Amino acid sequence: MHATLPLLAHSDFPAIRRRELETVQVNLGYVCNQTCLHCHVNAGPTRTESMTRETVNQVLEYLAASGARILDLTGGAPELNPYFRDLVIGARALGVTVMDRCNLTILFEPGHEDLAEFLAAHQVQVVASLPCYTEELVDRQRGKGVYEKSVQGIRRLNALGYGRDGTGLVLDLVYNPQGPSLPPPQEKLEADYKRELGAHFGIVFNHLFTLANMPIQRFGSTLVSKGQFNGYMQLLRSAHREANLETVMCRSMVSVDWQGYLYDCDFNQMLGLPLVDAGRKKTHLADALGRDFSGNPIVVRDHCFGCTAGQGSSCGGALA
Repeated sequence: MHATLPLLAHSDFPAIRRRELETVQVNLGYVCNQTCLHCHVNAGPTRTESMTRETVNQVLEYLAASGARILDLTGGAPELNPYFRDLVIGARALGVTVMDRCNLTILFEPGHEDLAEFLAAHQVQVVASLPCYTEELVDRQRGKGVYEKSVQGIRRLNALGYGRDGTGLVLDLVYNPQGPSLPPPQEKLEADYKRELGAHFGIVFNHLFTLANMPIQRFGSTLVSKGQFNGYMQLLRSAHREANLETVMCRSMVSVDWQGYLYDCDFNQMLGLPLVDAGRKKTHLADALGRDFSGNPIVVRDHCFGCTAGQGSSCGGALA
């Protein structure tokens, strides 16, 4: 796989600083039941990295001490971590909102048959990947048969109350472009998703998040192989909007890797660019208890233009 960090190293991305912490995003490991072309984590069934119980307990300690109100769980497939449910239960006991970045097909994996019911019982917000509302494009990006299972998964969540008014069970979907292009306007695409999925399958959901593909890991390597890396970076840079700097997710979020080390965002985590902290090369959860990183500079490289291009892109969708 082609390394993309050397291609991003010399950057003129604007300097930005951290604000008050709101969200702790935790990567529970790179093990996944899918291998997606756009994956910036390079996750898959052959990966073995997975967070230990000791580190999960440190996440809970950090949550309690930091005052963060949101725990955002990602992977790989975060649910494949053996301590996923323990972490959810512990965070909810702290009064923290829990988000699960779910690929939907995990709901049908052996040993996870009751996962949907578990998520509903603990009022976990589900952020589900569905990169298009058509079968052809989803299967092209995520693998044959993924679309059909994804639709079944959403309908199962709907049956439990997810995405329905008055239940408090939030179901958001995520769109990624098929290639080196910016996402279309989020509001219009959300209306298209709701119309098409509702008409064909009776599916309902709360919101659609549109995310730009990051030129790192598997997607970045694919761009290099196809000779499209420089063109995509030019697109991101030319579409940069200064106003998006005010709401980029790294200002109010800290990203934690499967070993417990801290980063400004999940993308920096995948590039091995740790959070800046008083000269330390890397900061671990155990060293961060009671620490306030507000005002610290955020580590930036050229991939950051992916978050500020056009309508902007974050784990919560468009910024504009």
